[in-house]
Amino acid sequence: MSAVNSLVPARFLTIMAHLVIVITIFWSRDNNIKACLPLDFTQEQYENEDKKLVVALAVTLGLFAIELAGFFSGVSMFNCSQGLLSTGAHASASVALLFFLFEQWDCDIYWWILAICRSGSAGTIGLFLPSAACCLLLWRFYSSSQFLD
Repeated sequence: MSAVNSLVPARFLTIMAHLVIVITIFWSRDNNIKACLPLDFTQEQYENEDKKLVVALAVTLGLFAIELAGFFSGVSMFNCSQGLLSTGAHASASVALLFFLFEQWDCDIYWWILAICRSGSAGTIGLFLPSAACCLLLWRFYSSSQFLD
């Protein structure tokens, strides 16, 4: 079996595993939001953290839509370097997000996982730094108190 033929199913499985974990975080985000807050938080603080996490998850799902469209259309399906990069990025994102989910990490860490792992699979290496910078700028924009007021 050639490298291209073995990378396609591995890439698909890691993308689907990452997608399932993101959907699971979306459904059970209550515990992660409470982990981001002090013990005596107000309802407004809870809603602000919830908005930030929902935006991060929505950005992730949007990036999934773009990547899956490219994958299923065949544009990037048989590209060896893209397949290897995507498989590694999604596998590492899956492991990091499992720790995020089970260990109830701070919500801001999600943006770092998104910037590092999802941006690497967004395309070639030339797209990595701009897309990581965009993810971090979105995090700064949505974590500012002026936007949420």
